[in-house]
Amino acid sequence: MNSFPRLVVMDVDSTLITAEVIELLAARAGSLDVVAEVTGRAMRGEIDFTESLRSRVSTLAGLPESVFAEVLAEVELTPGAVELIAALDAHDCPVGLVSGGFIEVVAPLADRLGISRVRANALEVAAGHLTGRVAGEVIDRAVKARTLREWASAEGIDLADTVAIGDGANDLDMLATAGFGVAFNAKPIVAAQADAAVDGRLDAVLDLPPFIR
Repeated sequence: MNSFPRLVVMDVDSTLITAEVIELLAARAGSLDVVAEVTGRAMRGEIDFTESLRSRVSTLAGLPESVFAEVLAEVELTPGAVELIAALDAHDCPVGLVSGGFIEVVAPLADRLGISRVRANALEVAAGHLTGRVAGEVIDRAVKARTLREWASAEGIDLADTVAIGDGANDLDMLATAGFGVAFNAKPIVAAQADAAVDGRLDAVLDLPPFIR
């Protein structure tokens, strides 16, 4: 009998991948120091995520659209990510990615991993260059939780049969909404509120109760 959860939803930056994409972009815009400081504060829950995201994205204005391909080539999967996704696939457990990062990087990454459920922020582009603005709805903590509920409902899956994995304050609502919330390499505020905390390899979550009951 399949004892795995029926849906696993993961954050992307610093969870599925080792980096924060906003910082990889900022490094090319010359704003890494200020962006990294604001990112850290947002992940610790010290400032509003939406406000902080708009502030950080504003520093990216003028970057060429080609920067997305450059950053995608630089992104590294977290150790154990491939093994975790393979195990979930083997147990017919669908996977979703919901990210406060950017769809321009997350979507091709998800496609490479065979993941079809994806939601992330979009960056506005005009005349081949980033405008420094987010296009559309910002993927904040409330939207992440709503996305988990929407995907579960669409598949007829009870929330009790879902697992969410994330590392920052923007993931807190999603972790609380899921049947089981996992803090991965997480900030203290997240580790303290999750059902379990895991550090190191991402596939270590396979040793947690939802997967071995």
